[in-house]
Amino acid sequence: MLRSVEEIEGYTLAATDGEVGRCWDFLFDDTMWVVRYMIADTRKWLPGRKVLISPILLGTPDWETRRFPVDLTKDAIKAAPPLREDAPVSRQYEAEYFRHYEIPFYWVSDAAWGAYMTPAAARAAARAEQADEGDVGPSGGDPHLRSVNEVKDYRVEALDGEVGKVSDFILDDEPWIVRYLVFDTGSWLSGRKVLVAPDWVRRIDWPQQSLSVDMTREHVENSPVFDPSQPINREYETRLYDFYGRPRYWSR
Repeated sequence: MLRSVEEIEGYTLAATDGEVGRCWDFLFDDTMWVVRYMIADTRKWLPGRKVLISPILLGTPDWETRRFPVDLTKDAIKAAPPLREDAPVSRQYEAEYFRHYEIPFYWVSDAAWGAYMTPAAARAAARAEQADEGDVGPSGGDPHLRSVNEVKDYRVEALDGEVGKVSDFILDDEPWIVRYLVFDTGSWLSGRKVLVAPDWVRRIDWPQQSLSVDMTREHVENSPVFDPSQPINREYETRLYDFYGRPRYWSR
């Protein structure tokens, strides 16, 4: 199902033996647009640390009570390799993290989750038998992991001028892939919101905090209306893809 990332932020995170904090942010891979980690706000419990929760370790959320089960004990989270709150996430750290939790590395193949298509499949495999980890890769900072909250408010440039800003992300909660970015057109279109798939983004200028799309302002203006209060169904997605003349991701 497609979910708003903004909606999930603030959910209570429940370990197997008690609450550990709340969902605060997400780190996504800007090459595949897969959410690699949920960042937990555990400042009352583990101050000064950045606590990462891989989707492989998350259970099925209770959307009504806004609770996300975490398939870990509080002691296991506390014993994880420490990471300062302001520190980047390096591949070396990721390798230590995945070894600590005995879950398969996601970077060993071109699939979204290593040898698996979803984090649930990776979790099932880890329970049965530890997957082949493969090469750890470079040990420096990984430039491909980006904060969702960092990218919110990035300016959006159409072919003929600024068209708004990024206001949210739409997540497919089975493979944990970002399916859409939500653009807020602000005063230009009376606050109208539109959806654009990551594949349609032409370029992201990280230092300038902006991204470019290969469409005109008029094209955006005439795109199917996105109502955040309504669920995104396949009928709406079909109209959206047909409007932009793009191949549908579910038909590939």
